[in-house]
Amino acid sequence: MNKRITFSVLLIMCITTLSAQNYKRIISLAPSITQSLYYLGAQDKLVGRTSYCVAAENDDIEVVASAVTLSMEKAVSMKPDLVLVLGLTDQKDIETLRKFGIEVMVYESPKSFKEIAEQFIHLGKMVGKADVAQQIIADSEKRIKEIQKEREGKPTPNIFFQLGSNPLFTVTPNTFMDDYIQLMGGKNISSELTKGIIGREFVVAKNPDYIFICTMGVATDQETKLWKSYTSMKAVKNNRLFTVHADIACQPTPITFVQTLEVMHKAMK
Repeated sequence: MNKRITFSVLLIMCITTLSAQNYKRIISLAPSITQSLYYLGAQDKLVGRTSYCVAAENDDIEVVASAVTLSMEKAVSMKPDLVLVLGLTDQKDIETLRKFGIEVMVYESPKSFKEIAEQFIHLGKMVGKADVAQQIIADSEKRIKEIQKEREGKPTPNIFFQLGSNPLFTVTPNTFMDDYIQLMGGKNISSELTKGIIGREFVVAKNPDYIFICTMGVATDQETKLWKSYTSMKAVKNNRLFTVHADIACQPTPITFVQTLEVMHKAMK
């Protein structure tokens, strides 16, 4: 049964139908979905995950996939009654799972905090944690409003939000990560781009007030050191280079979204 979720469909789906489901054996093929299940307190239903699902790394949950490859034999052997995936998952894998009679729920990559919240509430209903999901969203929205209020009246800074280093990526419009910048009252230096790969000369020309580096491991220190050599940029001259951990900023969940805003808010005070 094809359940590719779009947000227009999401808003009109019947709550009673969702709440009537009783999923007991769930496989998650996305770190953000796994993280969300933990936030909801539904990790006891989780029987399979990817090797990149950090939230579950200390629990005895079977690894059935890497970041890109699913072990179909292992996944099917877990006898799941629901597999949760993102839209980037190989369509052939989705179709194969369904041929085995396994229900697959596909969540598209959210483009805003609003869509993150919608997906989270939907997931909460799927796993019988609707009340928990609603409370988490309410708390997250409250904190976002508080941060926005604290930033009222401040100048609009130009912000470069870097993803990775080789190649160099920037956050582009119509993504949930662009919402970080917008909700902080900033202007994305990449607001006119449609693709994320850029050169360093682009950043230098835009002369951002703040640079947020979202990478992992030693690359973070290397990038910080490299940007500091561009002494003409305002972000460098004013010592406004900051790091954001990818395991937080790149996870589209309501809690990690707010955690990222908190990092930015502290840096921009």
